[in-house]
Amino acid sequence: MVWVDPQFFADLDNQLGATRGPNGEPSASDFLLIDLPSIAEAFAERFDDFPPMYAGRADYRFLVASGRLVEAAVVVGQLVSDGSTVLFAIEIEP
Repeated sequence: MVWVDPQFFADLDNQLGATRGPNGEPSASDFLLIDLPSIAEAFAERFDDFPPMYAGRADYRFLVASGRLVEAAVVVGQLVSDGSTVLFAIEIEP
């Protein structure tokens, strides 16, 4: 199971905003509906294949992905004690 921390949503809103841009730039909602599902699926299925975010902390991993709406996104997730993954940070290259 993958779930999203409130900090992830705050990061996303700061980078994409609530509405589409004047030249069709995606909104945060667009990203959540179109690109996030495949990112969440990747974390659910291949967490151990991703590089560690911090030396000595195998529970923190990151994924660099291209999406349908953004050129690249770096997403950080943490494997927690119940076996689920929490996505808590994102940095987007539009």
